[in-house]
Amino acid sequence: MRITDTSDLWWKSAVLYCLDVETFLDADGDGCGDLEGLAQRIDYLADLGITCLWLMPFYPSPDRDDGYDITDYLGVDPRLGDLGRMTELVRLAHDRGMRVIADLVVNHTSDRHPWFRRSRAEKDPVKNPYRDYYVWRSDDPGDTSDEVVFPDQEDAIWTKDDKTGEWYLHHFYRHQPDLNLDHPEVVEHLLRAIGFWLQVGFDGFRVDGVPFFGQEAAKEGEDDLVDPHAFMRTLRDFISLRRGDAVTLGEVNLPYEEQLAFFGGGSADEFHMQFDFVGMQATYLSMARQDAGPLATALKERPVLHRTNQWATFLRNHDELTLDKLTDEERQEVFDAFGPEERMQVYGRGLKRRLPTMLGGDPRRVRMAYSLLFSLPGTPTLYYGEEIGMGEDLDADGRMAVRTPMQWSATKNGGFSSAAPSRLVQRVVGDGFGPEHVNVMDQLHEPDSLLSWIRSLIRLRHACPELGWGALTVLEHDGGPALLAHRLELEGTAVVALHNLGADPVTVTVPVEGFGDAPRVVDLLTHEVLPPAPEVSSALEGYGVRWLRVRPAGDLAVP
Repeated sequence: MRITDTSDLWWKSAVLYCLDVETFLDADGDGCGDLEGLAQRIDYLADLGITCLWLMPFYPSPDRDDGYDITDYLGVDPRLGDLGRMTELVRLAHDRGMRVIADLVVNHTSDRHPWFRRSRAEKDPVKNPYRDYYVWRSDDPGDTSDEVVFPDQEDAIWTKDDKTGEWYLHHFYRHQPDLNLDHPEVVEHLLRAIGFWLQVGFDGFRVDGVPFFGQEAAKEGEDDLVDPHAFMRTLRDFISLRRGDAVTLGEVNLPYEEQLAFFGGGSADEFHMQFDFVGMQATYLSMARQDAGPLATALKERPVLHRTNQWATFLRNHDELTLDKLTDEERQEVFDAFGPEERMQVYGRGLKRRLPTMLGGDPRRVRMAYSLLFSLPGTPTLYYGEEIGMGEDLDADGRMAVRTPMQWSATKNGGFSSAAPSRLVQRVVGDGFGPEHVNVMDQLHEPDSLLSWIRSLIRLRHACPELGWGALTVLEHDGGPALLAHRLELEGTAVVALHNLGADPVTVTVPVEGFGDAPRVVDLLTHEVLPPAPEVSSALEGYGVRWLRVRPAGDLAVP
């Protein structure tokens, strides 16, 4: 690997930041965040060290599913701004060194989309070209309650249309009919939308709901299902032709073996990146047990990827904190540790909480968790507000609990909006994690704040290409079960990270061989240069962390 490769495959060295425009900053005082407000905070994100901004859906929408119910793939919701504002934002982000990716929601549309309205006008596809834009069947599909995504909201994935008397497929809400991704005209429309946003200046897409592309419930009388891999190769080919350095990031919550297939295996011709849901869930199980074993096992079981592919690591996202890849017993362990009350849980498979509240606000544990995130191999992804330790609104429905307004200051509405609280798009978090206790302004110039800690981790991340590019080794050690020790090695340099997931102090000795007789070892967090030795002994307090960079003696690289 050459250092210049890091610009060709920029996503392997990136730090992603996900936000919803409507909850970030309201510039015009109507209670809803907007593109103008986001533009006013670009320098905040640049100072934080963010290099890729991921925008949740901003398209026109009835907003029955927080914007994921789209009525126009080629527009901007007027509540947020217009195409001119969006173009300005993308240009501004690029000027500050940030790429911008958009949510690409191709599994379904809103039932108010013109395509679906036209599809209901006539059920004969010969007479109605829009009929085949969606998936219909004339026979009763029977009980499909075990296939719904939101069991508290829906009891089937098929709904009978009272106008045509046939059933349409919807893996999510009934107001979100599934698009027929096997229909050439649908694919053509979607590619045209992708091309449009690339022309506006977007640098790629986070692709929503990938496991449902296959549409396992086929249309009546047809045996062939949509081939999700063929569909993804079509999208990838088009994106690469239009914009060679654009990235595709998949929401693929599947076992590792199936995720490898969505990378394209050895061909690497589908997704560039995918979220590591398995590793995320193992992290929470390890933190619940104060035992690094589950996370170490997940890291060892990660498939080896093509050099152009990458895992995206995260501790929190905009959905429920899903624990669906854990066993029932393991999931209950995490529930007991981090969400023991029923109101903290959602869909029987996840949690509607943010990390600081799950960890009881313990700053040592919170900092350890984010140190772990930024030291793991892959591309770290932050959800807005994580950098200051925002909490959640447990009174909000489902996933909306963690989609509350950004907390900028201790002033009215957390500095998010000047509107009356009753007009806000979402309630501001209350209690001990509300704006009066947790906000950007209080932490911005405080060296011991969580914001300062996250900023320092991001700075180290940018300075150490080993973290995004290096080969992983989970190290054997004598520090006990709570300690995770791992090394990321890259052509004559390595970063060794130590994390104590337990409350009790530990002492550990780890090797630093392979870099000559007297390697140069630097503690990246304290800047201490350690005496030359074949191994390093460390005493870590409860939830303590240490990052060591190892290079041959005389190497002048920094840090």
